[in-house]
Amino acid sequence: MGALSHLKVLDLSRVLAGPWASQMLADLGAQVIKIENPVGGDDTRAWGPPFMPDAAGEPTAESAYFACTNRGKQSVCVDMKSAQGQQVLRELAADCDVLIENFKVGGAAKFGVDYAALSAINPRLVYCSITGFGQTGPLRERPGYDFLVQAMGGLMSVTGQPDGADGAGPQKVGVALTDIMTGLYASVGILAALTERDRSGLGQHVDLALLDVTVATLANQATNYLVGGLNPTRLGNAHPNIVPYQSFVASDGHLIVAVGNDAQFRRYVVALGLAELAEDERFATNQLRVRNRDTLVPLLQGAMLQRSKAEWLVLLEAAQVPAGPINTVAEVFQEPQIQAREMQVNVPHALNPDLQLVGNPIKLSRTPVQYPSPPPMLGEHTDQVLAASSPRKRG
Repeated sequence: MGALSHLKVLDLSRVLAGPWASQMLADLGAQVIKIENPVGGDDTRAWGPPFMPDAAGEPTAESAYFACTNRGKQSVCVDMKSAQGQQVLRELAADCDVLIENFKVGGAAKFGVDYAALSAINPRLVYCSITGFGQTGPLRERPGYDFLVQAMGGLMSVTGQPDGADGAGPQKVGVALTDIMTGLYASVGILAALTERDRSGLGQHVDLALLDVTVATLANQATNYLVGGLNPTRLGNAHPNIVPYQSFVASDGHLIVAVGNDAQFRRYVVALGLAELAEDERFATNQLRVRNRDTLVPLLQGAMLQRSKAEWLVLLEAAQVPAGPINTVAEVFQEPQIQAREMQVNVPHALNPDLQLVGNPIKLSRTPVQYPSPPPMLGEHTDQVLAASSPRKRG
């Protein structure tokens, strides 16, 4: 039994943020019913290549993108535009604990599946809306996309090489991080509302906006501005508040050094053969190193060029200085630590019994995450779910 095996979730969302939230709930044991358009289904089913290979290695119609965020769910095809389809959704919602949707503001009401309508049928329903800009505010009716919101929310302003450096300019993060973080915040909000429901007996509306989440996850960069009046800029791989905490170039490529305190700095410069820097009053504390980073970093970089990545990683590990390689995704899944933590899992699919997916990072001691079913094929569970939801026959 999973931690959430007592819960039933109706997922009306598509693409990434909403499906990421519902996949999290599915991994933790909830029954997740994914509603899809009978024609094409979730947009991401067509977002390839790559597409999942079958047992013979030939591509199928199932995209890798869809597979990344829809395991453990039941796919049910419903035509939301029809009166019959809308009645089906109301019947399903009446029997669910959670509903997740990512219509534009006002979109759910067009189909009769907005919070006001469904909470009247099921007062215990926790209803989560995910939009670009939220249910309130002057931008609420605008559509939102991860790339757009990374820009509007300030994330791109602190990502990329600094002005004057090679390749300077704002950059988006290499994955749709705003969507993913919104999905995670949504799952937290849903679980909070469910916990409160245990006391009140009532559900509530959970309102998530991609823009809000982007601002929230600026973390120290946002408070550097709010508290210190510092408008952050791009620093490449350097850290705004810690020095040295960045990438360096060795004789054969890049690696990361993450010095988090003064003791580590002393050990680091000794390993570099620059022990005198530990006694230099310009670099004695992190505060001073941040102030004098333009002087310090070139000295460190000059020493780093004298050895290979592999040599530095051995030396710095022996000196108890945090350092690591910059792995490709292929190298990540070869890491013994990743394998030991079961971050690559086999979730057999009808088209490919050896389907490999990324594991869930949550490790629970009594009710561990399980992967009982693969990403569903379009409409795979329509008959099964609808037969169970209502005694009457549907045409």
